[in-house]
Amino acid sequence: MHKQRVVFVHGLGSFGAAAWPKQHGMALAYDALFLRRHGFDARAEPLASDVAADVAILVNALKDAGGGHVVAHEQGAISAMVAAVERPDLVYSLSLVEPACLSLTAELPATASHRALMEPLFEVRTQLNDVDYPREYFRRAFSAETGEVDTPEALRAARRLRLQAPPWEAPLHIVPGVPTLVLTGGWEPLYEEIAGYLRETGALHRVAAGGHRPQDSIDGDRVIRSFVADVARAMSVQAS
Repeated sequence: MHKQRVVFVHGLGSFGAAAWPKQHGMALAYDALFLRRHGFDARAEPLASDVAADVAILVNALKDAGGGHVVAHEQGAISAMVAAVERPDLVYSLSLVEPACLSLTAELPATASHRALMEPLFEVRTQLNDVDYPREYFRRAFSAETGEVDTPEALRAARRLRLQAPPWEAPLHIVPGVPTLVLTGGWEPLYEEIAGYLRETGALHRVAAGGHRPQDSIDGDRVIRSFVADVARAMSVQAS
């Protein structure tokens, strides 16, 4: 039996399959592919973020299967939406988890407030080291403390974070016309504002516990699986 492809696109932290622990089981029903975005590698030195490269990686993964569903978290949602705008023939559905699509809501209050808080840090990121930058980033973005940066893996992760471009600079100004789910954790006005904007353009918005990673909760995982299954089922009906 042919399995539809589902491509998972990670955010700023864990990457590949490690970023989607609750969704591994979807490989039983789908051709699941857990991507690594540009510059994310367990051994190689981190590279500066590149939306165009991320889009190319995602489009190639979809082309290999003739199309598929895309599930994306945080900054990964940027390349997911750009890919859906550029190649809607390949994207069956979008599931966007806490999407960092700030360029869509640049004029709205929560987004403007977030940018005002974070932009001064981004402006001096080349002047900060790989220990100080993530500490300040997490303090501003999540009111949280980072762990010790005392292993090669932690140092690479810290450097990679410092190399990420501000999300409000993303070339995203059009909402793709594909079935879209937005899943948020209900903890941060910024993501609820983005979700509200996307809901007004036709997306389905659901909230599940779990903070910035609602996909790790039982309810969040269920919402993603149900949405993808509903779209897949509708496509099968149309094809029959």
